[in-house]
Amino acid sequence: MIPDFQTLMRPVLQSAETGERRVSDVIEDMCDQFGLTEAERSELLSSGRQTRMANRVHWARGYLKQAGLVRATRRGFFETTEEGRRALAEAPERITIKYLERYPSFLEFKTRKKASRAGEDPVEASSAESVTQATPDEIMAEAEEEIRSGLASELLARLREGSPKFFEETVVRLLMAMGYGGPKGRSAVLGGAGDDGVDGVIDKDPLGVDQVYVQAKRYAEGTSVGSGEIRDFFGALGMKDVARGIFVTTAHFSLAAKATAEKLGARIVLIDGPRLAELMIAYEVGCQVKQVFQVHEIDEGFFE
Repeated sequence: MIPDFQTLMRPVLQSAETGERRVSDVIEDMCDQFGLTEAERSELLSSGRQTRMANRVHWARGYLKQAGLVRATRRGFFETTEEGRRALAEAPERITIKYLERYPSFLEFKTRKKASRAGEDPVEASSAESVTQATPDEIMAEAEEEIRSGLASELLARLREGSPKFFEETVVRLLMAMGYGGPKGRSAVLGGAGDDGVDGVIDKDPLGVDQVYVQAKRYAEGTSVGSGEIRDFFGALGMKDVARGIFVTTAHFSLAAKATAEKLGARIVLIDGPRLAELMIAYEVGCQVKQVFQVHEIDEGFFE
């Protein structure tokens, strides 16, 4: 029988206790450890693109990552953190979502889910009480929000792990996908020596008469951009003789930074980490649609 993803949490955490592991290898190890048959190993999700076991291992690893118990080391690899090793020594035999709630980073992850119910375990939400409180449409909406929240967190983590140049390129690419380049507009990443304090520029017309300048700051989680950086960007815009720009960060903007942006004469749009992830999902930059569910309803007009 294929184990649920909470049952897999402790074994997945333990699998990388001594060092970096490839996710695909861990999936095979979990199949062996739980004695899955060939049919169970090859059982696919309804999308037909991923095995059920692989999907559950990825979810187990994803939740552990939100709690800070594992971290990605490179593409397709992860390892157990010091906090994860402490959890293995102190935790009960079964690590669950409820256990992960003791970690502030995991609680922060849960609060980002707009439709989540406080303190409720999504996997255990099939009790009679919860079923009577939520319609199938509501359950689907909550599941979608949970998936989007996890994806948003992963996108920001990948951006923070990448190089500053990669982040600048991603931001410019996103803005072009949003239509900032206009008809036949062009873009360029300017980060580096001689950039005059800006990281990218987008020409909204073929001749570059109308331009938007971009500042892209890749900061660690929990940090914030201050008013000083906003003033520096304002000064850089003045050197370019333009009156508008976009400041993008993987972190947050302090209240002082927001107030400064509003008071300055230039039109500066601020995009923080959560908004950045939201836009990347909406415009499919750094992510892609895995599967689409179609929900049908009665056509009342047909029966009139």
